[in-house]
Amino acid sequence: MADKRLDAIIIGGGPAGLSAALVLGRARRDALLLDEGKPRNRVTRESHGFVTRDGISPTEFRRIGLEQLAPYPSVRVRAGKAVEAAGENGRFRIVTEEGETYEARKLIFATGKKDLPLDVPGLQEVYGRSAFVCPFCDGWEMRERSLAILARGEHAMHMAKLLAAWSPRRTVLTNGQGGLDEVQIAELEAHGVAVRTGTIRRLQARDGMLERVEWTDGTSEPFGGMIFAPQLAAGSDLPQRLGCRADEAGTVEASEMGQTSVPGVYCAGDAMTARYQAIQAAALGSIAGAAVVGELMLEAWNAVE
Repeated sequence: MADKRLDAIIIGGGPAGLSAALVLGRARRDALLLDEGKPRNRVTRESHGFVTRDGISPTEFRRIGLEQLAPYPSVRVRAGKAVEAAGENGRFRIVTEEGETYEARKLIFATGKKDLPLDVPGLQEVYGRSAFVCPFCDGWEMRERSLAILARGEHAMHMAKLLAAWSPRRTVLTNGQGGLDEVQIAELEAHGVAVRTGTIRRLQARDGMLERVEWTDGTSEPFGGMIFAPQLAAGSDLPQRLGCRADEAGTVEASEMGQTSVPGVYCAGDAMTARYQAIQAAALGSIAGAAVVGELMLEAWNAVE
């Protein structure tokens, strides 16, 4: 049986979901924060670039976030995975994997992205320790090292240029998949960026720290860190099942306030952007929370005859 209809259900308890919940709580709205507890950044030991929280672990960030929700009694937190979503603006229903049902006037999806399996032998072992996807988040820890860039095409070109801020020693690895033409390779080499086009046999590491890359032709090269292009999917397909428009990667189309193509359904954080930074996710969560409060109050205003 469903609880009384809430003002909002927030699905996902990362920086975006926590920020949305905080805004709703401070606005005295009845909200539920539903969190599966499997954030994408759980593979990392530290999160960077978030002012006042630089270097914090994702687990500690979540602990502080939940602690700061405690003074606001209108916000409840539940552990669980949302597996069904239905309804329309003003009357949505969420069902969890455990069979619990909740109803709310508005929904905020802060479900982020999830990593698809890594197909390079040894990459999983170094992911989050010495191999990362964002130099703004983790480049400082790899400064002045010899860096491998596991990427192709325009992404490889972009990272080769960007990573010069952290190290002059950069090598693009295409892993036998091409993606760079002769003009691009010549441009990279002219700027001191080496290119290795062979197929990777495996990454050698010690205690999660990358030491060498081995290729199938028997050659190898030492590296002190890696930036790679992740393969991602949507953290949840529930927005699309409700009818929200999304691109091929599962990123939901949303306005600057987080409003999706479905009235009453909002998105925040990595669910709606490819700029994967915790501080931006938190900002987008705060914006979506404020937008939901504004919509609820306008509806209440207009309901008075």
